[in-house]
This record gives sequence, structure tokens and C-alpha cells, in this order.
Amino acid sequence: MFTAYVIITAVTIMANAGIAVADLMGAAFVRANSAEVGLPRSWLPWLGALKAAGAAGLLLGLLGVPVIGVAAATGLVLFFVGAVAAHIRARVYHNIAFPGAFFGLAVASLVLALAR
Repeated sequence: MFTAYVIITAVTIMANAGIAVADLMGAAFVRANSAEVGLPRSWLPWLGALKAAGAAGLLLGLLGVPVIGVAAATGLVLFFVGAVAAHIRARVYHNIAFPGAFFGLAVASLVLALAR
């Protein structure tokens, strides 16, 4: 079980760190997606910071501070519930798999962190 926790959490960290960088840099695909679901461009740095904080918290959880890891995973689950909801609200379904995948990774990280 510990190996699964480490692997899934590491993948979740890398995925969220990568998308956080894209948010913070204002990548074209991020700007287009946020516009499509009706999010103001000014939110991108904040959203990127939240994803980066989640990734950092998951890393701390892996490094021996499990309460921070659980809190970070919980925060990412809630964040991506909001992302999926934003897609549904805006009726943007063609790329809902992306926030759905991030949501799945966050849920898996949370479940495995709690099972540790």
C-alpha cells in the first residue's frame, strides 16, 4: 500500500506542479480554457498558486508530515470539484477529462494518505 501511495502521490505532485507553472505563466491553452468556462484571466495566478501549494503540501506529506499531506490532498480534491463544476456550469464538456483526471489523482492521493 505504501508503494501505491508514493507512486500516485508523486504523479499527483508532478501533474499539479506542471499545471501550476502553466497557470502562473499564463500559457495560451490555460487562458483559452479559463475563458471558455467563464473564469476571469486575473484568477489564473491565484489558481496556479493553489495548485502549487497543493503539490508542495503533498510533497511534505511524502517527506514525513502526513497531516500536511492529507490537508493538501483534501484541498486539491475540493479545488478540482470546483473545476469540474465550472466546466459543467459552462457546458464545456469537450475537455472535462482534464480536470476530471486531476480530481481522480487528488482523490487517490487522499485515500492512500488516509490508508497509510
